[in-house]
Formats: sequence, C-alpha cells, structure tokens
Amino acid sequence: MAKKPRIVIIGAGMAGLTAANKLYTSTGSRDMFELFVVEGGNRIGGRINTSEFCGDRIELGATWIHGIGGSPVHQIAEKINALESDQPWECMDGFPDEPKTIAEGGFELNASVVDPVSTLFKNLMDFAQRKVAEESVVADARWCSRNGGGNKSLGAYLRRGLDAYWDSRKDFEELGGYGEWSRKLLEEAVFAMLENTQRTYTSAGDLFDLDFEAESEYRMFPGEEITISKGYLSIIKYLASVLPPDVIQLGRRVNRIEWQLQGHHHQQQHVDDSRPVKIHFFDGSFMLADHVIVTVSLGVLKAGTCRDSGMLFSPPLPSYKTDAISRLGYGVVNKLFLQLSPNGNKKPEFPSLQMVFHPSESELRHKKIPRWIRRTASLSPIYNNSSVLLSWFAGKEAVELETLSDEEIINVVSATVSSLLSKPHEETKSENGSNGFCNGNESEVRFVKVLKTRWGSDPLFLGSYSYVTVGSSGADFDTMAEPLPKPPTGVHRPLQILFAGEATHRTHYSTTHGAYFSGLREANRLLQHYHSLIFGFEWRDPLENDIKLHAYICSVWGPIRFWFETFRCPVITSAPTKSRGESSRTEHRITHSSNVVIEILPT
Repeated sequence: MAKKPRIVIIGAGMAGLTAANKLYTSTGSRDMFELFVVEGGNRIGGRINTSEFCGDRIELGATWIHGIGGSPVHQIAEKINALESDQPWECMDGFPDEPKTIAEGGFELNASVVDPVSTLFKNLMDFAQRKVAEESVVADARWCSRNGGGNKSLGAYLRRGLDAYWDSRKDFEELGGYGEWSRKLLEEAVFAMLENTQRTYTSAGDLFDLDFEAESEYRMFPGEEITISKGYLSIIKYLASVLPPDVIQLGRRVNRIEWQLQGHHHQQQHVDDSRPVKIHFFDGSFMLADHVIVTVSLGVLKAGTCRDSGMLFSPPLPSYKTDAISRLGYGVVNKLFLQLSPNGNKKPEFPSLQMVFHPSESELRHKKIPRWIRRTASLSPIYNNSSVLLSWFAGKEAVELETLSDEEIINVVSATVSSLLSKPHEETKSENGSNGFCNGNESEVRFVKVLKTRWGSDPLFLGSYSYVTVGSSGADFDTMAEPLPKPPTGVHRPLQILFAGEATHRTHYSTTHGAYFSGLREANRLLQHYHSLIFGFEWRDPLENDIKLHAYICSVWGPIRFWFETFRCPVITSAPTKSRGESSRTEHRITHSSNVVIEILPT
C-alpha cells in the first residue's frame, strides 16, 4: 500500500499544537495523513511555561490575554474553565490601580509630577497605534508627527513629543524638596520609566530601533487584559489532549532540514524521492516528510540562516526569505521573581512600586545602582499582599540578568529598593569619590529567594518575541509566512516547508493569539491543498479527470473504492501497475458526476 502523506510539525508551542489539533480533528483528515510533532525540549508549550514559585502559580513566559473580545485564547480558556482557580496566581488582581512612584534618593513623586507625563506618553502611543483620530489627540502628538521630518523610529517620535510638551510650557514652576532633581529632570526620568515599560511590551532593546509606521498595523482585541487562573499551559494541554500519545515526540531537537528546491530535486539524492523533506536530529536520527510546518522562533531562524552558526536549511532558504528574517527584530524579555524576607506573622505590605532613576551616565546617580536595574520600570507584588514580587527586563539588561548569580541579584535589588523606600537622604562621598548610600535612615528590605527566566540563552528560543525594526515592515511578516518552494504553476513538490509562529503574523505578531492564528493558517493551507487535489477537478472530460484523480489518490492511499453520490454506482479500482519498459496503466471506468465519495480498502 502506498504511503499516506506525512506532516511533521517542528515545535510543540502554541502555533505547532494549534496546527496539529486542526489537522487531526478536521473531518476525514485523521485517516488522510501521518502526523507528528517533534519538540526539541522536554516539555510542551514553547514560550508558554506555567510554573510555581513560593506556592504561587506564575508564568515564566506568555502571561496576558491581550483583550478578551474575540480572542481565541480567551474562548478556549472559558471553554475549559481555566479562568477560575482556588490557588493564587500571577496578576490575579489585574494591573495595580495606585502604584507608588519613587525617584532615586527616596523621593516619592506626587500625581502633579507623574500624571501629566503619563498622560502625554499615553496620548503619543495612542496616536502612533492609531487608536485615536488625529483630531482628538493632543497637540504634542500632532506636532511631532507632522514636523518630525518623517518618523523613522518610535523612540525618535516619542522624544519629539516630549520636546514639544516642554516647548508648550514656556513658564512652569520649579519644584522644591526633591534634592538635586529639577522638574525637567524628573519629568524626563518618568518618561524614561514609561519607555522602559514599552520596551518590555515590544521586546525592543531600544525604542529607536522600533519602526514608527509599523505601530499602526499592530492590532489588539478589545476588552480587558487578563491572566489565566489555571495557567497559560492549560490552553496548550487542551490543544494537545486530542492527539494520540505517539504524535508528540519530546527531546527531538532538529539539526538540519533538507528540502527540494524547485528545479533541483533530481540533484539531491539524499532525499527520498517519495518524501521530499528529510529532517535531521541532533541525536543522529532522521525523519522523512511530505510537508514540514516550521514553528521555531525567529531567533532560531536568525541563527539557522547565519553561516557562522550553521545552516538550518539545505539548500539555504531563498534570499527574499532570509532578508525578511534578517530585517525583522527579535528581542529578549525576562522576568525576575523575588520573595520578600518574612516579617514574623505580618502579611507583606510591599507597594506596587514604579522606580524613577537618573540616567546611567548622569553624575547625579548613585554609583552602587547598576545599569541593569536602572532600566527596569517597576517592582510589584504579583497580587495584593503576596510575598512574591515581579520585575520585567528587556534588551541588554535582560541578557545581563541571565548572567548574574542569585546572590548578586538579591544583594543589588535589596539595597536599591531599601534606598528608594527610605526617607530622602543626602549622598555621601566614599574615599574614592564615588557616591554611596547613607545608611542612617534607610528602610531595609530584604529578599531571600529569586527566580529568573533565561529566554535569551535558551538555544530552543534565543529570545522572546518579534518586532518591526527601522528598515523592516509588516510585509516582512507576510514573507515569513510564505511556504516553500514558492508555488509557480506545475510545482513538482508543493508545500514542502511551511512556516508558523507569532513572527509570521502581520497584525498580531509577538502574541500567543498571533501564534494560534498562524497555526490555523498553515493547517488550513494543507487541508485546502489536499481538498483541491481530490475534489478540485472539473469533470467535463470524465476519462481525463479520472486518470488524474485515480493516479494521484492511488499513489497516496493505494487501493480505494469510490463512487458518485448522484448515482451511487460503486467502482472498484486498484493501484496503477507498471511493468519494466511500460508506462503506468490502470483499468478504470467512471461515469460523469461532480461529487465523489472515497473509501480506503484494506490491503
């Protein structure tokens, strides 16, 4: 009996398991394909990884449902009752309502300083993302959009907005009681804090690398943003639950993917002619496939298309594909969880803290506060009165965080937070002239346990999620999604390599629902491909179309019975036979019809 088409999905994350779920559960497809999901790690979920820390459920990867209105993730979570739990979970209270904003030196900032800058930043971002019409946005956003000389980067646009804000306030009252902080320095530092938050949203290490125009293409679902009570991993487990146990294979890290470039398949004898793709694994084994859905991260694709780090594809991907991979941005975002030292039987009362720092190059900075913590924006309990706090890091600081020991992190964060929560104090000069902390009036905060993520150094991911760099565009996401070989008329082996994952979705990149949509897209692409091959013939010439249909189906499934639903006249046919020196022959007799029912016969 001829072989069924074999589909291999690389990666058991959201995109891969969505595709597998769709392919396996679609009507009639269960007997149509051989389906496998190969995963390089020892768990399913990919960049979704629910865990526990100090008795609380936390997310090491994807955390939020970004808008519940129309989100497929929210729909699944509701369906499986994943939005209710007796166990506390991360961000169960949503976003903090009244964060405490404290500037370096222990100065708590009141709303008159923070709110105008926060409103400005929100208006600028709303305008960049086209959430508001130009007529309703503040003059600062309109001015920097019209007079910026063409906004190339989001960072440049935001800074022009801040400059326009200052220019519009020629005379403003200077602040008192904030030590060496002036009003302008404080406003700029609050603005930088908000920029640091935005960096974690986008994964861009520097907002000056983030394309301005692409912001308007990004889409979010309406409604509130929430976390999943039973953990994001519950969505993954649901998608995987329909698959037979042998479909998902863990610990199978892919080393190389060989495919047949159109017009050159005859030169590649290392690929079985019956299955055009050969997947090599790091353990030396291999697997043949008719179709491969690649769902690895953009970071892995970047490394896999760089000759210095080894080529993932053979032959190499076409230049239009590698150019898109190279242009798109892919950053590192890491989360840092810390447990507060217990204080007797008292419940912890740590505030939701927004941290405002002097720039790393400022002479006014405390020298003992390193750059990596200056570039985070907040430190907050994961829910009200939790002893577990969370801080987010992006870019170089996220990468540096991965290299630090737990002891170093605890010491630096404890000292920095203690300094911020103390009463305003004077700086002291150490013997070498560097600024130090005055210890007389600090409110000591101590952490005893730490857990950090390491997405940047994990070889299965090499980062967190994608963004559009200056010089790239949304069109590059469309290019990422194009299957290979590129389908000209009469392609010999179509749809060998398909691509899914958040970095292949033009408007929902960087999100789990973007990954979900991409998995559906590629599963449907294959389903439509086989549907058109089987049912897409025009039956104007019964003999010609019967030959096409019969030759193809028998090459895939072997002996079959099929009939026309209109007449219900069964026809028995066998696989084509070929003798040495003769062309393929088959006996067939088909009456004109337009609706064919197919049944696979036992051999």
